[in-house]
Amino acid sequence: MTKADVAVDQRERPREGRGSPIARAALLAYLLLIVYASWYPFEGWRNSGVPLFTFLNLVKPRYWTGFDVGVNIVGYIPLGMLLVLSVYPRVRGIWAVLLASLGGILVTLTMETVQNFLPSRVPSNLDLITNAGGCLVGAVLGAWWAPGLLDRSRLFQLRRRWFAPYASQGLVLVALWPLAQIYPQSYLFGHGQVLPIVSSWLSRWFDTDIDLVSLLRPGEAMTVEQYWLSETIITACGMTGAVLTLMCLVRRNAPRFLLMVAFLAVALVMKALASSLLFRPDNAFVWVTPGAEGGFIIGIIMLTGLVFAPQVAQRRLAVVTLVLSLIVVNTVPVNPYFVSTLQGWVQGKFLNFNGAAQFLSLTWPFLALWFLLLPSHQLNRPEPRPGAADGTP
Repeated sequence: MTKADVAVDQRERPREGRGSPIARAALLAYLLLIVYASWYPFEGWRNSGVPLFTFLNLVKPRYWTGFDVGVNIVGYIPLGMLLVLSVYPRVRGIWAVLLASLGGILVTLTMETVQNFLPSRVPSNLDLITNAGGCLVGAVLGAWWAPGLLDRSRLFQLRRRWFAPYASQGLVLVALWPLAQIYPQSYLFGHGQVLPIVSSWLSRWFDTDIDLVSLLRPGEAMTVEQYWLSETIITACGMTGAVLTLMCLVRRNAPRFLLMVAFLAVALVMKALASSLLFRPDNAFVWVTPGAEGGFIIGIIMLTGLVFAPQVAQRRLAVVTLVLSLIVVNTVPVNPYFVSTLQGWVQGKFLNFNGAAQFLSLTWPFLALWFLLLPSHQLNRPEPRPGAADGTP
């Protein structure tokens, strides 16, 4: 066996004690979601005059449900797991569990304390206990699964075989796109619709009705055909930009077409499940409109060829399509049909979760553009040639 063969064998063999950039990036993303879900809707900040830590007592909250307890526990299990996976392999076993549990307590204590300044939120000792308990469960599971997940799992082998070495942060970003479908949107894959929200903020600040979309599109109301055309463009560009962002991260020998189909299938399933839960089961496919169907077909036709294009072209086209989708979705009024559908949306117990889902829906395309346009991004780094040792041409 030659030295080159030994180098390749060592490079392809999974190493024990491997850290995970994906886990650290996912931890940061999950912390942002927790902050948004805990402090949503970020309005009415005031000092109530109540001592900050009054909720740290043994008095049982007057109003609570089993659903709230379950959500608080389940919601913090991923945090505990990601905390353990993020410090692996430097900290392992019981010490990782203790460190993650302490981190979870500090996070939930911060979330509950800040809620003293939000009139729509009520800090609770029960929330603190259940969140900390969920983090402890996640920490135990993370410590148990860490070696298999990060060193010896088949998932890790697929990660090495299909995706570039520098793809960790990008994979976290791409994995958030199907989750962004949960929040109801005016148009299929129409993420980043920020102008209506900014208009609402400006209207409150200046105590007058301000509609930025109307200022950008003065004139007569849009026709049905114009709404269809707009949704076709938004759907086609939104899905093309997301898929090409994924394709920028995969190796040349990866099953690109299969990855594209699986990626889109997961997004559509999430969309259907969310529509069924947030509205009614018979509204699971309310988002399937003529415009969405046309945009999806056009997107599939474009992607069938683009998934095999060079990564430089994919990155540039991803930027172009995402920007075009943002321009159209922010200059087209909300579809009246969608407004009537929202009348059946009762947020209820999902209020906090919906806040995090809305945050993800609004910010995903901007995060993707930031990722794609990073000056230091290494999307164009050539992959090592088979038989070449690490670090050699």
